[in-house]
Amino acid sequence: MKKIMLGNEAIARGAYEAGVKVSSAYPGTPSTEISEFLSVYNDVYTEWAPNEKVALEVAFGASVSGVRSLSCMKHVGLNVASDPLYTFSYTGVGGGSVIVVADDPGLASSQNEQDTRMIARSSHVPVLEPSDSQEAKDFTKFAYEISEKYDTPVILRTTTKLSHSQSIVELCDRKEIPDKEYQRNVKKYVMMPASAIGRHLYVEDRENRLAEDCSCFDVNRIELADNKIGFITSGICYQYVKEAFPNASILKLGMVNPLPKQKILDFASKVEKLVVIEELEPVIQEQIQSWGIKVVGKELLTRQGEYNSKMLKNVFGEKLDDTFAPKQVAMRPPVLCPGCPHRSVFSVLNKLKLHAAGDIGCYTLGAVAPLGVIDTTVCMGASISTLHGMEKAKGKDFVKNWVAVIGDSTFLHTGVNSLINMVYNKSTCTVLILDNRTTGMTGHQEHAATGKTLKGESTYAINLADLCRAIGVPNVIEIDAFDVDNLEKTIKESVNGDQLTVIIAKAPCALLKGQKFPFVCKVDDSKCKKCGMCFKIGCPAVSKDENGFATIDVTACNGCGLCLNYCKFNAINKVER
Repeated sequence: MKKIMLGNEAIARGAYEAGVKVSSAYPGTPSTEISEFLSVYNDVYTEWAPNEKVALEVAFGASVSGVRSLSCMKHVGLNVASDPLYTFSYTGVGGGSVIVVADDPGLASSQNEQDTRMIARSSHVPVLEPSDSQEAKDFTKFAYEISEKYDTPVILRTTTKLSHSQSIVELCDRKEIPDKEYQRNVKKYVMMPASAIGRHLYVEDRENRLAEDCSCFDVNRIELADNKIGFITSGICYQYVKEAFPNASILKLGMVNPLPKQKILDFASKVEKLVVIEELEPVIQEQIQSWGIKVVGKELLTRQGEYNSKMLKNVFGEKLDDTFAPKQVAMRPPVLCPGCPHRSVFSVLNKLKLHAAGDIGCYTLGAVAPLGVIDTTVCMGASISTLHGMEKAKGKDFVKNWVAVIGDSTFLHTGVNSLINMVYNKSTCTVLILDNRTTGMTGHQEHAATGKTLKGESTYAINLADLCRAIGVPNVIEIDAFDVDNLEKTIKESVNGDQLTVIIAKAPCALLKGQKFPFVCKVDDSKCKKCGMCFKIGCPAVSKDENGFATIDVTACNGCGLCLNYCKFNAINKVER
């Protein structure tokens, strides 16, 4: 049976067919859908973990117990998971274990463009990189074979383009893998110094064996044609090279760490000029150059963003026929949705002329006009720690003009530890938890405070206010995110107070399934004074008509009523839809 699948769906299918029994992940674009697709298979236990470190540790535990396991994350999530990753490389596996990491060239939904292959080299973990959905499924299954044969976790590296593009996949039956019997092995699994010394030597030997063997792996293949130029490439870049240069010789690498040195040497001897095409860092190119082989790559191509076939043709002197090139369309900047509760909070912060240390989520958009209150965004959970650092550096008077802003899912991801640090080290700052009851930016996934598991089963919902009180926060306030008057009063008192305060602004995401919007807002032209106050909230449903009057698109309006609070002339009314 064949089916058209997204790359992410094909990875999930590959894990299912490979007999995986346990999967743990934290949602992060472009990797999120893997776990969602995998959750439909009842033979696999799937879960959302609070963060990627926990997800990888769960996969490690399942592997040690003797079953095949999976953990999934985006590239910056691997930073969070790097603590267990480096030691997991030392311990090796019981049952096979695969870590899917989705890189994001072009920054479609990320704060940087780091290259997972570099972390893999540093941690001595092998990496497979598929180039289409069929390979995404096949390489996932192959990764488990490598994992168990060479006693190592394996990274399956994807990119945004591969994760979210579709191609035909041939489906196979699930392979039931017998559980391995657990056997206590302190030297293998307890990484105290005496054990780790021996395991480090094992890792070196394992990597040498893999480097020698992988030249014979079918995932690395030579496609000989015109010998004037030979391209070495991998992943989605293989598709760009094939499209741009259908008659060129290509060495397609399926394993990108370690590299198949002998196969690369053989290929280099068969072509006149050698070029490496790889997005992001020159990981392959620099290794080949270190072997004394003349090769070019990043001298001609950028380290930034995604590649495409047109770029490659232009760089190598053959212009692409633009006859059927897509027309340029106007860019639409990202914006908070109509009815988003974050807009309400940011409108108050803007009115109070406060700065905000921001975090990773939809609310990062609070940095741009017209709201313009977010001043910093670094990584998950960093808003709270950043504000704490400011207070310790500049004192209480400085942070009277600041708050930390973090979402409910991000707070549970890594914000809790930062808040504990505030309590322990006597902070007097103000933290706003924007609780919209979901992991919004990645597509509305459940988390530990929503009361639902990845499979949709009911579970205990962590009470964020009780959690904050339990770790010692002296002042915890829950408030309706759209109650702007109360919100303004509460924030004013908090930033001028002398104790640590957590304000939990609560209102569900406007796009959550089941949300009902019985009202819309409408403008009465006879009362509108063209003052523009309603534009200050930045709602995309509000605009000017040809006469300069405010107008509201009723098809976009969700009736939250925020604009009513900023119209001094009562020109906006909420009416039944």
